[in-house]
Amino acid sequence: MRDEVRTFVVEQLADMNYDVEDIDDDTTLGPSGVDLESLALADLAVRVEDRFGLKFADDESEQLALMTVGEFTTMVADRVAGATSDAA
Repeated sequence: MRDEVRTFVVEQLADMNYDVEDIDDDTTLGPSGVDLESLALADLAVRVEDRFGLKFADDESEQLALMTVGEFTTMVADRVAGATSDAA
């Protein structure tokens, strides 16, 4: 699941016209990494929510900006797995 989430996130960043050439799991989403601004971060969050059926809390946006790509994809994969097991 984590690989699927990571692939989706990188594809969406490319679709949003960000350079994904050097992105790895240690690249931060915010400053000094991908450098997503708040609106772009919100756009990415909505895309992930729509694709994986998640909902991020409004107050999570600052946390997301500080996360690395690896941390973000792990968090999303864990939430998807948790939601799937809750539904079972």
